[in-house]
Amino acid sequence: MSRGMNKNTSIGVVKLIQGIGPTIDWNTKQNRQLVEAILTLKNAEEAELFIRDLMTEKEINEFASRLEDASLLSQDVQYNTISEDTGLSSTTIARIAKWLKGSLGGYRLVLSRISNHHTPSKLRKGLSLNS
Repeated sequence: MSRGMNKNTSIGVVKLIQGIGPTIDWNTKQNRQLVEAILTLKNAEEAELFIRDLMTEKEINEFASRLEDASLLSQDVQYNTISEDTGLSSTTIARIAKWLKGSLGGYRLVLSRISNHHTPSKLRKGLSLNS
């Protein structure tokens, strides 16, 4: 049995994780420290300060675009509209759609907790996450 699997691990979950890439070892000192650092932030100002110190402006914009992409996908907006709105490639959008539909649930969790969802002006039906 591979690392991270047990007798209850479904084949679908294994294929999804393999498709996304190698699993992240959250138990390394650096990864634990990153998660703990994020959990210490008390408000938006602290988060902005930390994110700006941690990442370049380009990285911040890329991650913000990915979150916006996930939000738009959850609203069934078409890939081409998302690409026009966020500047992300269709490959990146497809990857985010895969993660959004996947069992890990990080995007879904965050999107459910964000109080102000952006509604795009060009909202069109497209990808269905329920198919």
